[in-house]
Amino acid sequence: MNSPEPKVEDWRLKLGAVIFGLSILLPIAGVPLVGLFGFSTGMKATITGGLLVSAEIMGLAAVAVMGKSGYAYIKKRALGFLKQYGPPNKVSPLRYKIGLVMFLAPILFGWVSIYTARWIPGFENNSFFYAVGGDLMLLSSLFVLGGDFWDKIRSLFIHDAEVHFPVVSEGGLATGNIS
Repeated sequence: MNSPEPKVEDWRLKLGAVIFGLSILLPIAGVPLVGLFGFSTGMKATITGGLLVSAEIMGLAAVAVMGKSGYAYIKKRALGFLKQYGPPNKVSPLRYKIGLVMFLAPILFGWVSIYTARWIPGFENNSFFYAVGGDLMLLSSLFVLGGDFWDKIRSLFIHDAEVHFPVVSEGGLATGNIS
């Protein structure tokens, strides 16, 4: 059942959305630009901090301009978009195996690379790019693995969580669940 659209003045919603967009764009565009200028390290840190704080204030101002109903409307639309393009709950066995490789490879590489850095081509001079690549692969793996994997990760932090392994029947089909 769909709830009715919140009543909000059109101009308030548009203005709030523009302010909110600027609050996101300000640090994304501003912080790299600060690095291009010849400021001292202290000045760069001060300006960057100011940009980040002002972005937070602009985000709060956007919510104030939109009001509660406008904020609820924007939140509903954004979460609907993310749910539409987010990971599915169930994935195929092949996709799950690929996701596990993507998940474990950067973790194992990060662990092993400390000991084997001199034998990895270009690692010592480009460790930042290896780290970013590993982080991107790890984050991508969470979408490949699907929503059920998120529940498995979440259960690591719940003391009373229990594992129930599927029972394989004679036909090779698994029955049961993991909770």
